[in-house]
Amino acid sequence: MELTGAIWRKSTRSDNGGATCVEVATNLPQVVGVRDSKDRGGPALTFPPASWAGFVAATRAGTLGVRQ
Repeated sequence: MELTGAIWRKSTRSDNGGATCVEVATNLPQVVGVRDSKDRGGPALTFPPASWAGFVAATRAGTLGVRQ
């Protein structure tokens, strides 16, 4: 998946000034990119926007990994 034009951001809760976290690009229409902030030129994972939204919602709700 091509991530040209991705605008990467780090969580505001990153520690060490953001040196040990992931970065997320949510500005692309078909994909959300996720990469390691220590290896910006390395590989990135990509997810459909709806899947990423579900992950974020479950993380915020504290239900990530909880079977219903």
